[in-house]
Amino acid sequence: MELVSNKWFIFALLISSLFIISFLNSTSFFLQVTSSVRASSISFVESKLHTSPLRSNSTIPRLAYLISGSIGDGERIKRTLKALYHPLNQYVLHLDLETSDEERNELVKFVKKESLFVNVKVIKKSNLVTYRGPTMVSNTLHAAAILVKEGGEWDWFINLSASDYPLVTQDDLLHSLRSIPRYLNFIEHTSDLDWKEEYRAKPVIIDPGLYSLNKSDVFFVEPQRSVPTAFKLFTGSAWMMLSRSFVEYLLFGWDSLPRTLLMYYANFLSSPEGYFHTVVCNVQEFINTTVNHDLHFIAWDNPPKQHPHYLTMDDYREMVDSNAPFARKFGKNEPVLDKIDFELLGRKPDGFVPGSWFGDVNATISNYIVTNITWLQPGSGAERLTRLISGLLSDKDFDKKHCL
Repeated sequence: MELVSNKWFIFALLISSLFIISFLNSTSFFLQVTSSVRASSISFVESKLHTSPLRSNSTIPRLAYLISGSIGDGERIKRTLKALYHPLNQYVLHLDLETSDEERNELVKFVKKESLFVNVKVIKKSNLVTYRGPTMVSNTLHAAAILVKEGGEWDWFINLSASDYPLVTQDDLLHSLRSIPRYLNFIEHTSDLDWKEEYRAKPVIIDPGLYSLNKSDVFFVEPQRSVPTAFKLFTGSAWMMLSRSFVEYLLFGWDSLPRTLLMYYANFLSSPEGYFHTVVCNVQEFINTTVNHDLHFIAWDNPPKQHPHYLTMDDYREMVDSNAPFARKFGKNEPVLDKIDFELLGRKPDGFVPGSWFGDVNATISNYIVTNITWLQPGSGAERLTRLISGLLSDKDFDKKHCL
């Protein structure tokens, strides 16, 4: 009887061993499959950055614009849009939540009424944007996401406000950009924070625009924080021209750095002057794509060089001589805008800027669109802008100035 029991014990032990081995093998197989799925998922997420390959320099570049404003800026946005319009580009317009429904609806009607504006979108569900707060960053990313999802092919993203205005035609701009690499990011930046380390990097702020329907200024909370060690901080201009590949990285970045930095900058004073700069300069793939210029003419007060003054006739010659394609900031109905329209853009009051797509400044609405939208008519503005860009890219220390 004891012998029989031992046999059954040995048999049971053998069966148990086989079961355990089988289980371990199946578990190993499951882990391999899981690892494989995870690996393919990572590959898939990373590949999303390359869904829009860089377009050939043989093609005319296309631009994607955000033009944003607040209460009372509706008419200025209309004027800026007409001065910037070209059928090849894409445009998103945003009036923040402080604007009345009437003013926002008037802008929507303006865009719907103009038959040309098939490439113009108005954000109807507006964001509350706080000056100096991270809501300005989130609004920029919101517009960029719309343009990536619905804007078709484009090469660079440009953010402007209602107080910006072009100093060159779109034919000038597109012609000047045609011969340069499409991966370049024009973003003024520096790692020398100077006084900003003490007054911007260390203080912790709360932006009421993240949770309130009423606009109010940011406020400070205690305690202060130390400068981060996981990444290097950069600062610069809030106005920029970003490549499509970098914009897609901001939205889809597989290593999550854009989202990590977005959380950090949610409590950073004047975050629009640091978020994009810190991201581009902490990613090896993009460090060498930076051009240290914001493509704007801005006249800063001195000292303390914190706020630009409003441009007038007195600044006109300096604006032109800067060779920059944009300038800011302008007051409402500032007379120098009429001078820019007449002398630099060839634009008549309430009209579009003449170009290859629209040659007759006296044409009616039905005659605006012509077939040769991919043929450009650059003028003196292209010569000025080409000098600026050539000077930036041919600087003997250009390759040494990335993200310093």
